[in-house]
Amino acid sequence: MAVSSTPARPVTAPEQVSAAANRPARAPRRPRGEGQWALGHREPLNPNERSKKDDNPLNVRARIENIYAHRGFASIDPADLRGRFRWWGLYTQRKAGIDGGRTAVLEPHELEDEHFMLRVRIDGGQLSLEQLRTIADISTTFARDSADITDRQNIQLHWIRVEDVPEIWRRLEAVGLQTTEACGDCPRIVLGSPVAGVAEAEVIDPTPAIDEIVARYVGDPAYSNLPRKFKSSISWLADTPYEVNDISFLGVDHPEHGPGFDLWVGGGLSTNPMLAQRLGVWVPLAEVPDIWEGVVSIFRDYGYRRLRHRARLKFLVADWGVEKFREVLEKEYLGRTLLDGPAPELPEKPIDHIGVQRQRDGKFYVGAAPVVGRVSGSQLTALADLAAEHGSDRVRLTPYQKLLVLDVAEERTESLVTALRGIGLEARPSVWRRSTMACTGIEFCKLAIVETKARGQELVARLEERLRDFDADLSIHINGCPNACARTQTADIGLKGQIVVGPDGRQVEGYQIHLGGGLGMAQGQTAGFGRKLRGLKTTAEELPEYVERVARRYLAGRQQGEAFAQWVLRADEEELR
Repeated sequence: MAVSSTPARPVTAPEQVSAAANRPARAPRRPRGEGQWALGHREPLNPNERSKKDDNPLNVRARIENIYAHRGFASIDPADLRGRFRWWGLYTQRKAGIDGGRTAVLEPHELEDEHFMLRVRIDGGQLSLEQLRTIADISTTFARDSADITDRQNIQLHWIRVEDVPEIWRRLEAVGLQTTEACGDCPRIVLGSPVAGVAEAEVIDPTPAIDEIVARYVGDPAYSNLPRKFKSSISWLADTPYEVNDISFLGVDHPEHGPGFDLWVGGGLSTNPMLAQRLGVWVPLAEVPDIWEGVVSIFRDYGYRRLRHRARLKFLVADWGVEKFREVLEKEYLGRTLLDGPAPELPEKPIDHIGVQRQRDGKFYVGAAPVVGRVSGSQLTALADLAAEHGSDRVRLTPYQKLLVLDVAEERTESLVTALRGIGLEARPSVWRRSTMACTGIEFCKLAIVETKARGQELVARLEERLRDFDADLSIHINGCPNACARTQTADIGLKGQIVVGPDGRQVEGYQIHLGGGLGMAQGQTAGFGRKLRGLKTTAEELPEYVERVARRYLAGRQQGEAFAQWVLRADEEELR
């Protein structure tokens, strides 16, 4: 083909303008939808949303009872196994022997064991002794004596077979417990003060609101398909981590209307942590369930469903701002204006429920600490026996992996303290045992990269030996992956599990270190995620040595009354390594 040697004539500017004018106008680019139902984006945009649309996850219970429990693990549909089972508190646990370096590269079926973790929801952390004994009996009968107290006031059991699940449900529900929506994209357990109804400083007991929310909305198909999990906290006292929940109600006294609750929305941690924000409204106790429903409905209808990592309520609140969020809540969901309200008044120092403390009725409660929440069914049975022997009929779980025995006569408290120590529960613990938490970790969790529970127990033991008389508060939160189930970013020392390079050049278990995080739990405290120094990591083996080194430097360099988090912010970087 011949090619002309004549050079092309350049197009002049007027000709360019004329040509552009003659072309049809290009339609403006439509912004990509975020999967918000209220804006008409109903078509599922990822496999999780497709699975929920195909079948409401609550429906899987019938298949568990009628099919899978009879035919066994091999009969379970994968969409049920790795998705809908969660709505009934069931996750497959990790297959033993798979190291953390393979967590992200193996397929789900390669990671999972044929046993389950079962999460029992205990809203408000309240248990009667009958309920406690039932959980303990299930643990010893069906779960190889396993039990963990979580930082969401749940109890988690392991080694559960699908064949046993219907009988476990029968036993739990016979005493008023359930696993309904303990996991999944739905309303999770409602946190509450472990001393609700008995605390001397409490003005309103919010338990009736918690009970009404659970009765009205948990298990309701109208709220069982949310974009992601929805975490709640309702407490008069600032003794729950209210700033890291999707919705929180915190007690406040209005100068004109009296005691009620301050409303916070949009908190959450994981890989993109955000603190909840005040909506600036005052809510009376009777209206808490309706306001809760309004907020969860906004999340259902306007929450982002396109990308799972942006599907939590915190992203919507961050994009809208609290003014718009309040406006939508009032105009579209409540049909009325909420009353403006003051900020809550925080206590002079953080509330701690460990030890012997007085109730408003003159009796006492005794708070005790297991190590990083790890207990057993046998231990829970012994706890129920001791509580009964000391005149109590109820216990409480805290959002810090601790437990309380209520209603003890003053003259019986020391006997109970001694008896609890005898079963491995310490009412006068070291600061290390009191303030260290750990998530499930690689022992059972398919997402984990490193061990947490055993490492936490080893760490506490080493620090008690080396720094027994440490005289300051210092929290340590250990997480097996980046998802922050143990609230790593809000600890004085937060440990995020990852594979690191050891001294000999080999890859080993270790932790990325966050320092100086915390929540606004008392006057003068500012919530924040602390200081993350570039490259600050430790191997798991070197962890106790690192914590001891930094703790000693803090003791040597602190000013009068200076908390660890305050010292971290001003310390030289080398002091923190």
